[in-house]
Amino acid sequence: MRNASYADRRTVPAIPGQPDMWVLVLFEALIFSSYFVVYMIGRARNPAIYLQAQAHLVPEFGLLNTLMLLASSWSIARCVDRSRAGDYRAALRNVWLTLLLGAIFLASKLYEWSIEMRRGMSFGTNDFFTFYYFLTGMHLLHVLMGYVVLGVVVYQLWSPERRSQTIIETGATYWHMVDFLWVLIFALLYVMR
Repeated sequence: MRNASYADRRTVPAIPGQPDMWVLVLFEALIFSSYFVVYMIGRARNPAIYLQAQAHLVPEFGLLNTLMLLASSWSIARCVDRSRAGDYRAALRNVWLTLLLGAIFLASKLYEWSIEMRRGMSFGTNDFFTFYYFLTGMHLLHVLMGYVVLGVVVYQLWSPERRSQTIIETGATYWHMVDFLWVLIFALLYVMR
């Protein structure tokens, strides 16, 4: 077995971003998986309550939120791609688009919460709405943290003296995690019957 030369090692694709972010992503996936398991157990014990409560949700909001976050995943992926190519102006435009799509998500989610609360569906209404507000609230906190992370990406792209492709890719990794978690939450709360 021959030893890999330096040139051979350079062509092996590396995992994007910092390894610490991947540890965080795995940790968050485990935490949210435990939430999902508890939700599924509660749903299995009281399917009628969950189905009745779920009927109060407006599926169009869930779909809009999903489309906004999927589009934001595309735009942050474009940011990374443009940054790798050295087109930092395009990368910056794409991260700003990601932030805009995230803002639409936030506004839509807050508006949806206000509708549910006006209908009398609060955190304590029943088990379904307890999970609904808890899961979407935890996700909303992650989106807000994502804004801080994307702010770091903007800061990195803004000036040639501080550009770090690793930090840009780390920020994109976090944002993709936020989007992935939402897809699972959407499936559990809005789609699963």
